[in-house]
Amino acid sequence: MQDRDSAGPGKDEATRSATPPAGDADRRSLPLLNLLPNLITLLGLCAGLTAIRSALDGQFQIAAALIVLAAVLDGMDGLVARKLNAASSFGAELDSLSDFVCFGVAPGVVIYQALLGNSLPGLGWLFVLVFILCACLRLARFNVSRDAPPPPGRAHFVGVPAPAGAMLCLLPLFTMLAGGPDLRDLGLPVALYTGFVGLLMISRLPTLSPKSLRVPRNRTVWVLLGVAVFAGLAVMRPWAVLVVADLAYLGLLARDAWRHRRRLT
Repeated sequence: MQDRDSAGPGKDEATRSATPPAGDADRRSLPLLNLLPNLITLLGLCAGLTAIRSALDGQFQIAAALIVLAAVLDGMDGLVARKLNAASSFGAELDSLSDFVCFGVAPGVVIYQALLGNSLPGLGWLFVLVFILCACLRLARFNVSRDAPPPPGRAHFVGVPAPAGAMLCLLPLFTMLAGGPDLRDLGLPVALYTGFVGLLMISRLPTLSPKSLRVPRNRTVWVLLGVAVFAGLAVMRPWAVLVVADLAYLGLLARDAWRHRRRLT
């Protein structure tokens, strides 16, 4: 009897030492919702990789649609991470790698396979490489300046963001898919345009950021109505809507470049 009593406290102490504190258990696990932004990023990466495969198979409409889907998912993962307070260094690096594939490699391969591979294989690939390398440099610059204080004035990007650059790169393909002229015989203009879009991404041009957009309260209904109309048109005529959106964005870039030059002079 005495031996059992004397062994009791030792057994209790061993049990307590084998049970980790509650704080340690929390550090070894995390809520499943915190993985949601990374899962969205991986879905976007899958879309970009599948776009490359579709382009190699000659399915250019599917390839373009998948890159557009990757852009939508790219906008969602950051928003979800901020709403769930689930932002992390791992997620930021994963997002950057996904952006390089989806908005650098994939658009370059798609535009080469669709428009440049037959008419301008050598020089066309050179300009595609320029675009892809510029996308890589754009993302590297963004990563370096991620923790830097924001630039003075209204919120803006420095250079064209990678997703917007991908959409601009695909403008010739969007034009063909919308029923426009066949641009496969215009390899040199398409190649020059592709390289130009790459240079826009690494430029120091201040470009529009959604964070700078403000909606007057008395016009909220009209903005919501406009978004609904845009969504309806995007469902009925997606390629035409993308062409118009790209042309409108190019117009905004021209306006911003003109204003930036005036401020410098």
